[in-house]
Amino acid sequence: MRKTATVVKHTGSHYLLACLPEWDLFPAVLRGRIRLKGSSVTNPVAVGDRVVYETDAGTPTVENPAVILSVEERKNYVIRKSANLSRQAHIIAANIDKAFIVATLDFPEVKLPFLDRILLTCEVYNVHPVIVLNKIDLFRDAYREQLDAFHHIYGSAGYGVLEVSALTGEGIALLRKECDGAVSLFSGVSGVGKSSLIKALDPAIDLKIGEISQAHMQGRHTTTFYEMYRLATGGFIIDTPGIRGFGLVDIRPEEIALYFPEMLKASENCRFTPCTHTHEPGCAVKAAVEAGTISPERYSSYLGMLDEGRKYR
Repeated sequence: MRKTATVVKHTGSHYLLACLPEWDLFPAVLRGRIRLKGSSVTNPVAVGDRVVYETDAGTPTVENPAVILSVEERKNYVIRKSANLSRQAHIIAANIDKAFIVATLDFPEVKLPFLDRILLTCEVYNVHPVIVLNKIDLFRDAYREQLDAFHHIYGSAGYGVLEVSALTGEGIALLRKECDGAVSLFSGVSGVGKSSLIKALDPAIDLKIGEISQAHMQGRHTTTFYEMYRLATGGFIIDTPGIRGFGLVDIRPEEIALYFPEMLKASENCRFTPCTHTHEPGCAVKAAVEAGTISPERYSSYLGMLDEGRKYR
């Protein structure tokens, strides 16, 4: 008998499924190799996917798992390349309501071009992103100038920034409310405290929590698999391994500016259409950068993506 369920964990060739919103986990495997039309992803089945499966009589077990037959059409997903020269991509998660991008001002230091790549990918694939600035108890006073600058850069671009602390609990109630009733992705580089935040949201969730490597000021990978968890207060969270590279997928250079919300709005007043916002006279985007209404940091990220897109086409 064929039924549908949601993928809640992926470990190599093995999966856990659940018929959400029920949390009735059962094991599954793939039948043969599922290929998605026109796709070269390394994982054709991702956490969050709704899949069609079949079982023998009775409840699936490890010895007699369900068999995944196909993947239903996704409403959205987050995808990346691990390297610019790689032709293959990896789907981080699918069918999500919100993507919480966790960052810290330091320990590890936030890399704005990296953050901007994730934000752009969310824009491209119709995922609502929210920036979560963790460890705020460490930065509010000692990093006041950097904190204000961060809020200006992303606030002026139209993105929400939640200040939280997994250690002190600041902002956790608001973050929990944001997750209520939704399927939420938590992503970011290693060491920003994703696992600590998830555990603060629901202490019953058992996650491994690592420390920062003093040698490289980067986090140690504590999450090794992509996995969904159910929050006791409502909603579901997808935890992911720390990401150190985020290459863009299937975005042409001339499209990049369309996914910077502040640049898209300003470009309505450019003298020429299309405009690359690099050398053209009468460019409203360049004028906005000079006026300070578009941050130079965001514009610099755009130029980097534009140059890379042309290089690796």
